[in-house]
Amino acid sequence: MPADTRRDPALRLLQLLADDAPLAELARVEAPPEARELALRIGNDREAHRHREGALTALLDTARELATESDPATVLEAIVRRARHLLHTDLAYLTLYDPEAGDTYMRATDGSVSALFQSVRLSLGDGLGGLVASTHKPYWTADYARDLRFSHTRDIDGAVRDEGIIAICGTPLVVDGEFVGVLFAANRTPRPFSREDVALLGNLATLAAVTLLQTRALADAEHALRSLSEAHETVRQHTAGVERAAAAHDRFASLVLQGGGVDDITAALGELLGGWAVLLDGSGARRSSHGPAPHEGSDCLATVVASCELDSGRLAEVGGVYAITVTAAREQLGTLVVGGIGALGDADQRTVERAAVVTALVLLFERTASDARQSARNRVVSDLVSARGTPEDRLAMARAAGFDPQGPFCVLVLRGHEQGTTRSVLIAAGTATGDGALVGAHDGDIVALVPGTEPDRLAKSVAARLGRRAGVTVAGAGPVRGVDQIPAGHEESARTVAALIALGHRGVGAAATELGFAGLIVGAEPDVGQYVRKVLGPVLDYDERRGTDLVRTLAAYFASGSSPRHAAAALHVHVNTIAQRLERISALLGDTWQRPDSALEIQLALRLRQLLSPS
Repeated sequence: MPADTRRDPALRLLQLLADDAPLAELARVEAPPEARELALRIGNDREAHRHREGALTALLDTARELATESDPATVLEAIVRRARHLLHTDLAYLTLYDPEAGDTYMRATDGSVSALFQSVRLSLGDGLGGLVASTHKPYWTADYARDLRFSHTRDIDGAVRDEGIIAICGTPLVVDGEFVGVLFAANRTPRPFSREDVALLGNLATLAAVTLLQTRALADAEHALRSLSEAHETVRQHTAGVERAAAAHDRFASLVLQGGGVDDITAALGELLGGWAVLLDGSGARRSSHGPAPHEGSDCLATVVASCELDSGRLAEVGGVYAITVTAAREQLGTLVVGGIGALGDADQRTVERAAVVTALVLLFERTASDARQSARNRVVSDLVSARGTPEDRLAMARAAGFDPQGPFCVLVLRGHEQGTTRSVLIAAGTATGDGALVGAHDGDIVALVPGTEPDRLAKSVAARLGRRAGVTVAGAGPVRGVDQIPAGHEESARTVAALIALGHRGVGAAATELGFAGLIVGAEPDVGQYVRKVLGPVLDYDERRGTDLVRTLAAYFASGSSPRHAAAALHVHVNTIAQRLERISALLGDTWQRPDSALEIQLALRLRQLLSPS
């Protein structure tokens, strides 16, 4: 140091100030009190200026850091980290205001080690933080536990002790009168916070509040933008769905106008949805399908069909398979089922529902046309069995209906046992009798004119195809030729079906010739000789070939009460001869000929043979 500065204390003070010497060194200079006090004041002002400059620099750095953050959680963490760094405290933390609960809750910490402290909530007015929140003014204390200015609560004091906090400074986060929260700086040792510390924390709190509100506003704007984008996408999807549904409707309408049927609609539905589709009729049988649809008896179809509610008009879904009833005038005409397409959107659901409506219309059209055709066939059948009109007119009428009565055919009568079954039996009978048959309703029965020469076989075949559960009894007569023989054939079949029902044979099929002696009663022209030959034919043929008289032995056996000994006496032969003849008869007629029902038929045949040829 120059000698003159050592000799002049004032110059020495000026030199130390110029060299930015610490205040302690200035205080050690031996100088007049006025000069030393002035130098110390200048040094203090310089330190305060330097401190403010550092604080402003730190605030600018903080502002730049916060400006780069858009996530609210990251912003809060940056605020408490900066607060702890700027005030050189052991920890810093931030609470946010909860308008619904009316308190503040811990949102971010830096330097905290207590889980209890990190989860504490502060009611307005409780503790230092609650007082800051309720008054919107900063408060600080060098020893919180001993400071009676604050309302101490067990929860807050317990959390403060668990964290080891002694000194606390808190300042509110307020922007344009809106209270956001409280920013704290705390020490685990006693520390008197200066007004500069409080002001710095206040400036940081203001900056933090503005940034936090801006971040929230940005988040709200982004949320609104996402919501708007989602709404736009929803509208776009809805518009696309409406357009797709309109295109589907146009396609269905075009198919109907071009004369397409339910097969075309089912195929179009499967193609539009990109999966399989199947239409089941009212009985659950497959009517039409598109794609690899499961069979109608599968569990997936049975389950979803069972879940459909009649007249609901809405889709039922089970395991990714959708079904909807096809109804008209409260009558279920069938069920439309689709699958293999994943989840259906609203537009695709409307497409399926629209397909069900169009299918119902087509089925009604088909039914109306079918009923009109069937009504015409009913009139033809009724005129044929009632012999209305000239034979020439009836022949032309039958041929116009697609039936040729010149060839051999059988007359079948089908009679149901439940009210309201005529229409369903008509449909089933048309399928069961096959092509070439003429089927119609007459006097409550179904009459079928079926090409063929075996009425019993045809009756049994039709009854079997209809199934016993249908409760339809079928009787056959014939074969007949020409329109003139139809009334008699119908009369015989009608009597035969009545006899079958009276005898308890519901749901079966037979011809009068197969009813045994009962057939002679119901037949239009009983053929007694044919009946006798059917029952006794093997024995008659044997007698004719061998010159024996087994028929006479049979008559004597039954006339003697089925006693071989009495029959032998009546025929004047040995009882062993009777036994041998009976063995031969068993070989010809079968071992069951002596059973009551067979024995009755044989005795009637023997009696009728005697009546036919008394000699």
